[in-house]
Amino acid sequence: MNIKISKKDPWLFKGDMLVYCVRQVSESARLQVSRNGKKAPICSESKVQGDIDRAFATGDFTGKEGRNLLFYPRPGQACGAKRVMVVGLGQDDLNGETFRAAGGLIARATGQSSRAENIMVAIPEELDFDINEMSKCLTEGLILGNYQFNRYKNITKGDDPPNRIKTITLAAASDRKVRLGMLMGQRAAEAACQARDMANEPGNKWKPDDFARYGRKLAKDYGIKCQVLGSAELKKLKMGGLLAVNQGTIEPPKMVMLEYRTGRKVPTLMLVGKGLTFDSGGISLKPSHGMQDMKYDMCGGAAVMAVMRAVAQEKPANIDVVALVPTTDNMPGPEALKPGDIVRQYNGKTVEIISTDAEGRLILADALSYGVRHFKPAAVVDVATLTGAVIIGLGHHLTGLMSNDDGLAAQVTEAGARSAEPVWRLPLHKEYAKQIKSEVADLKNVGGREAGTITAGAFLQEFVGGTKWAHLDIAGTAWNFTEKSYIPKKGPSAVGVRLLIELIRHWGG
Repeated sequence: MNIKISKKDPWLFKGDMLVYCVRQVSESARLQVSRNGKKAPICSESKVQGDIDRAFATGDFTGKEGRNLLFYPRPGQACGAKRVMVVGLGQDDLNGETFRAAGGLIARATGQSSRAENIMVAIPEELDFDINEMSKCLTEGLILGNYQFNRYKNITKGDDPPNRIKTITLAAASDRKVRLGMLMGQRAAEAACQARDMANEPGNKWKPDDFARYGRKLAKDYGIKCQVLGSAELKKLKMGGLLAVNQGTIEPPKMVMLEYRTGRKVPTLMLVGKGLTFDSGGISLKPSHGMQDMKYDMCGGAAVMAVMRAVAQEKPANIDVVALVPTTDNMPGPEALKPGDIVRQYNGKTVEIISTDAEGRLILADALSYGVRHFKPAAVVDVATLTGAVIIGLGHHLTGLMSNDDGLAAQVTEAGARSAEPVWRLPLHKEYAKQIKSEVADLKNVGGREAGTITAGAFLQEFVGGTKWAHLDIAGTAWNFTEKSYIPKKGPSAVGVRLLIELIRHWGG
């Protein structure tokens, strides 16, 4: 999608659709209308007001959030656009999510009710809200709401082909502030779309080699460093967790590592993403119902890779960022890992395997312990579709957060609030660690049904030492996340991408 800015009069825009945003009329304003004929809601373009007034008078449009009014300008209106849409912002206090949702609504409504490909959105500069944040969030919503994945659909003659916006122009007098916000929103949203693309690929089309190829392409395109460890290097380093999970498949494992460096003496933030390209459960085979969704078990890995794209574009000056993605699939082949087996992780700790379907923590453990030792980060954040238990606890609305540091947890929580990817912190008291103690090894990879999300976090904590660390369990939000205008009801949400970008943008306060 092409997105740009114009300072010209929106009414003269000669494109497919022109869009205005308005506030919802309050109940008291409705009474005023009935008494003295005041017009509400008010649009910044007076030429549109008559159409809004007529729709308002019939009760068809009040400016409520999530509602839109579409009409076709009459010849006497002298409008350059073929269509005009008015989008409601609601009457509650304005925030970033107001404009993100509005952008998603514009994109979704455009695709569903018209064939418009070139649109202009008039930035509502008259509203009492930071113009930079407004344009950033509006841009995010427009791009994310316009997302489609139809790579494997054949469009035949007679089909109604899916419509997608190709060009968006933001109309605003505050050119510089809007441009900065637009660029920030564009980078974050395009990174999220790339993560969605990765996750949408089926297991036979997205494999560990594809993570490696994507990492190398990022390095080539943006000048960051990429290193890929294959089977030989992993064996030499004794990454027993990743190698053990990989035993049942013919696909070779990989550890993909990306580095963004400022060249200054600044702290390093390490990101780790679970890259299970398909999870059958291994010998502890999952039920067949819903197993097709296990292609999404690499959403954490996709998220951190996509974040590195945005980092390389924005080039933050106050922080170095490295990302590690341990990647394999988990299959029940002849050499597959078995319940009762004992594996030795990179840091030397031994793990008794209770369930081969608790494989994500095994590959993350190697990546965490290797990354902490090799990169010596100031802080670590890992992102993983780790436990079904988090869905029982938090549903599909909040990501589970665990951390060994209150300050880092607070930064992650604030980033989640700014990006509308909310998190909920769960406890990591030492009592939970007792559930993963093994009689025959240092640890066991499952601590029972009770507090399953927390014991998985307690397991990972064993591999970060004293480094500040936060764990995001996105099993409930990586797909089937709370439906919004810019997040599909089905399919990957790319949760974690915008949260981590916000964390990096505001690092250290």
